[in-house]
Amino acid sequence: MMYQRILVPTDGSPGSERVLEHAVELASVHGATVHALYVINSGSFAGLPMESSWEGLDEMLHEDAEAAIADVRAIAERSNVQVETSIVEGTPSREIVRLAERGGCDLIVMGTHGRGGIDRLLLGSVAEKVVRASKVPVLTVRVGEEDTESENETEAESKANSETNSDVGSDGETETGVGAD
Repeated sequence: MMYQRILVPTDGSPGSERVLEHAVELASVHGATVHALYVINSGSFAGLPMESSWEGLDEMLHEDAEAAIADVRAIAERSNVQVETSIVEGTPSREIVRLAERGGCDLIVMGTHGRGGIDRLLLGSVAEKVVRASKVPVLTVRVGEEDTESENETEAESKANSETNSDVGSDGETETGVGAD
């Protein structure tokens, strides 16, 4: 068995379902367990004034975490894949690497938005930090609006290739080229 424990960090964002499905499919093929991790990045709220309702914010963050973990459970149950879950507080990249290495995970499957240039410089990339820091292999799955555009371009290219690679032979039959679908 190549994979026995697959770590799937999730943030519950709309694109994360694609990552979850990919991880669960891998786990199903390998007979592996999926470990879903949600990291509450409480450090990002450290600058709030103390009079802000921290209790209400903390409750809201935990509700978001539970909802994201429930999504993983639902997707895994459909494929009869075992799931373990963790909700922790801390810096996402550090906590992902820590759990992967200490938890005996064989693979980390996580989403990336594929940002480049100034966006990546300003926003940082959790996936990039994990790839650089982890001793455990990391499989990234692109999520977000870029996916839809890429898929549409690929479909258009496939259609163009199939039309370009089709020729009519001397017998009047259509012959399809190697690059056609």
